[in-house]
Amino acid sequence: MLLDILNKIDDILYFPVLIIIMAIAGLYFSFRTKFVQLRLFGESCRLLMEPSEDKSGKTVSSFQALMISTASRVGTGNIVGVSTAICIGGPGACFWMWIMCIITAASAFMESTLAQIFKRKDKDGNYFGGPAYYIEKALHAPWLSVIFCIFLIATYGIGFNLLCAYNLQSSFAAYPFYGSHTLSLFGSDVSAVAVGVGIALTILVAFFMLGGGKRVVRFTEILVPIMGMAYVLISLIVIFVNIKNIPSMFVTIFKDAFDFRSILGGIAGSCLVYGIKRGLYSNEAGVGSAPNASASANVSHPAKQGLVQTLSVYIDTLLLCTATALMCLSTGVERNADVAGAPYVQNAISTVFGSFGPLFITLAMVLFAFTTLLGNLFYVDNALAYLNKKKMPSKRFLDIFHIFCAVIIFFGTVIPMDAAWAVADITMGGMTMINIPACALLGSIAVHALKDYETQKKAGKNPVFRASNIGLDAEQLDHWK
Repeated sequence: MLLDILNKIDDILYFPVLIIIMAIAGLYFSFRTKFVQLRLFGESCRLLMEPSEDKSGKTVSSFQALMISTASRVGTGNIVGVSTAICIGGPGACFWMWIMCIITAASAFMESTLAQIFKRKDKDGNYFGGPAYYIEKALHAPWLSVIFCIFLIATYGIGFNLLCAYNLQSSFAAYPFYGSHTLSLFGSDVSAVAVGVGIALTILVAFFMLGGGKRVVRFTEILVPIMGMAYVLISLIVIFVNIKNIPSMFVTIFKDAFDFRSILGGIAGSCLVYGIKRGLYSNEAGVGSAPNASASANVSHPAKQGLVQTLSVYIDTLLLCTATALMCLSTGVERNADVAGAPYVQNAISTVFGSFGPLFITLAMVLFAFTTLLGNLFYVDNALAYLNKKKMPSKRFLDIFHIFCAVIIFFGTVIPMDAAWAVADITMGGMTMINIPACALLGSIAVHALKDYETQKKAGKNPVFRASNIGLDAEQLDHWK
């Protein structure tokens, strides 16, 4: 009964509420910025390699902030989320993922630019911020910031961790030993392998989180690009082997995407809704998570980090999600609800790589899940700091809370798939419904910051932000004077 209630809330929350809000907001931001996500794509790539303003190496660079947000975005959703969308919603889900990615990249620019403008500095010289801070400072609604932080902690400390852990253990279902031994747990039989994965993952995440946030930055900066490139390379090999199927595959995608009779006949389970839901879960544009990482970057102008964060959305959806979708669809392996998730991807890759295929997907899932879990808890720490009067809680409290989050990870490996997805969808939806309207109300600030950036660039300068340049009172900001 509880699962039925969660699924019902999930369905109503995404259609019609969130889909309409996201689409309208994404288009609104795109037109207001003159499609900055496309128009300044080259500039975004150039800024990615720009060194940190602080040569001491003590602060987070623009690239490091991108890697932290990408670590959370790039995860099991790129494999399992896409697979689930295709198996249950249909191939047309890929098209709607692409459309929403391009549109909502403008939302990513807005939220990250606002986070930079209203960021703060702690006693050690590190920057922090996010939606809670620009909602409080610019909208003068600290009560709403508190609610947002509660949703964020529920999403990244519980919802996403449950789902990420479930997705990881599901990749072991392809092996014969998965179902050979079961344990009675919480009134049902659970694979001993799933329990073992849960215990191991819990211990590893706790170990890394107890080592401090700086270790998270160094770890993700190295691992995220490597695992992403390896996954894309393997996907390209599978696609190349099945290249003769590519034309018919795209015909299938577009035909299914515009099968409005099918969509209108069952909207909640259609390719449109699944494409948007799983796309949002994967790239998180507009959710309000990435701004927490964006605020930590030391840049000379807020628009710089806003532009860089649009790339994270593209990397996640247009590169990694598309790699999964094309790899699976080009092979023509059977797709249905029974293989939704990791099994569908493993079946597809095994047509080319044999027994190595499922093994590679399991390894990718391990790496994706691990970096996602670490990135998730980075966001949780920021929310805890806000609730603790803008100060990071004591190390003892953080250690206890991180251990609690690590234990939550274990439960994710032993719960049903529907429950894991529903909890993650609902908590993430709560964040989005607060952050998107806030960004819309504060949109003029981000747009003026973008115009100031472009004006300085045309004058041949390295843009440097001053609050007075866009009509803000410098005394109301913590960093930009």
